[in-house]
Amino acid sequence: MNPETIRIPVAPGIEIAADVAGRRGAPTVILGHGGGQTRHSWDKCEEQLARAGYYAINYDLRGHGDSDWSPDGDYAITTRAQDLITVAAQGSAPVALVGASLGGITALLAACLGLEPAALVLVDIVPKMAPAGVAKIRSFMMASPDGFATIEEAADAISAYYPERPRPKDLSGLNKNLRLQPDGRYQWHWDQRMMTDTRADPQHMLELLDAADWTDRVPTLLVRGMKSDIVDDEGVADLRRRIPALETADIRGAGHMVAGDKNDEFNTAVIEFLTRVMPPNP
Repeated sequence: MNPETIRIPVAPGIEIAADVAGRRGAPTVILGHGGGQTRHSWDKCEEQLARAGYYAINYDLRGHGDSDWSPDGDYAITTRAQDLITVAAQGSAPVALVGASLGGITALLAACLGLEPAALVLVDIVPKMAPAGVAKIRSFMMASPDGFATIEEAADAISAYYPERPRPKDLSGLNKNLRLQPDGRYQWHWDQRMMTDTRADPQHMLELLDAADWTDRVPTLLVRGMKSDIVDDEGVADLRRRIPALETADIRGAGHMVAGDKNDEFNTAVIEFLTRVMPPNP
């Protein structure tokens, strides 16, 4: 089942790249990847959702992958949420939002700004993240501003950040996360200016979430990597206070990159939840 790649205008001069799969008109599932990743982290999940009867929209966040970069460096979370609202208009109701890390926070805020989903899946992300884990991710993403001479160097950087994950023997998959520059060096496939955008306001998002009236009626699942350094018990308890009917799926042996660590278990948990709370059309 080969996806079709489309481009979605979200602002003057800015288009979002997305892969779509499944039958148009079917209940829609939108997949948003984590910071520093691309839509290809969802490829297998997108295929399985389409086979399960959903219309899947798998998009590159602004400043990532094949989506355009903001000319003015605007990567505020509210801007990303507005992008998602525009992307969602490409699908058909009912719509479920599935977001990992940055994609999950984007989905959460979009729901607070008027895009009420039929279901919400947050992948290893909560509003109150563990500070040490956040600092570790920021350190990794801000390192190597000059890029890498080879793909092997990029693989070394990933292994140093995440030593628990076995280093792949075939590094060709990294090409989707890297851009080959005219000088022959490889850069990450995302705009580093997003790391210095100070327009993010976590407190404002918490206020919007606390004021939202959808939290007691939208089925919400938190998929948590049990080895995560981003989501801890305190963060889960805080989210449950804000979303009382929160369900959780704990993926053992997985870290923050849950889908990459335990892809089959992750996909099973997400699709089981969606088919229960937002069944596909017969």
